[in-house]
Amino acid sequence: MANVVVFTSDTCPYCVTAKEYLDEKGVSYTEKNIQTDKAARKELMGMGHMGVPVLVIDGEEVVGFDKAKIDELLDK
Repeated sequence: MANVVVFTSDTCPYCVTAKEYLDEKGVSYTEKNIQTDKAARKELMGMGHMGVPVLVIDGEEVVGFDKAKIDELLDK
């Protein structure tokens, strides 16, 4: 099973879509909400990103809800 982290915010519709998609596929993930978790916000900015969602799948970053890239990384 892939190690998946999803950086989200409360007001991001694409974050909801990404989480729903992972749920549909039966993929467990760790959610890091950058609005409520200062450490998560700092971690995301340290990776060079300012927006969400950002998914990290086995160390590979996916910026935005890129279904094809998510599937590619999950199917490795």
